[in-house]
Amino acid sequence: MYIFGQHVLRETAEEIDYETYPNLKELIDNMFETLKRSEGVGLAAPQVGLPIRLFIIDLDTISEDEPQYKGYLHTFINPEILEESEDTSVMSEGCLSIPGINENVRRPNKVLVAYTDENGEDQERWLEGFEARVFQHEYDHLDGKMFVDRLSSLRKQMIKKKLIAMSKGNFSAHYKCKPNR
Repeated sequence: MYIFGQHVLRETAEEIDYETYPNLKELIDNMFETLKRSEGVGLAAPQVGLPIRLFIIDLDTISEDEPQYKGYLHTFINPEILEESEDTSVMSEGCLSIPGINENVRRPNKVLVAYTDENGEDQERWLEGFEARVFQHEYDHLDGKMFVDRLSSLRKQMIKKKLIAMSKGNFSAHYKCKPNR
């Protein structure tokens, strides 16, 4: 897992061609395995060092408490947000690339999205609630943004020392991380 402070997390990711991207299925499978081991709900390709427009979401991990997400494992290739609702909500977010920091983030409650799925099929649909939030969080990674960028100046200032320490390799995580250089 790439951690805050690493350049790939701040790059704008490039679109890929579903048909020609090398070993795409293997990459997706490996990302789901990495996500499972790290006990997260979403993982973007930049978090594993690849500046491409691809992320995965596994909400099956929370299906015991949220039965509507049973079997929810989705891949989003070259996703786009086409429209977002005016109504928003605030929820605590964390990130596998920023271990140990959780902050309240305001996001739209609904988003209309377009993407290519793991089978190469183009999709367009509305997402809402937690599914929309996770999608937006992972989508930010593809544009070189992280949830801490959405915080107020005051909140950013309050966690600044932790982020600087993290970028220097001073953090703890229960999953394998790529050292900052």
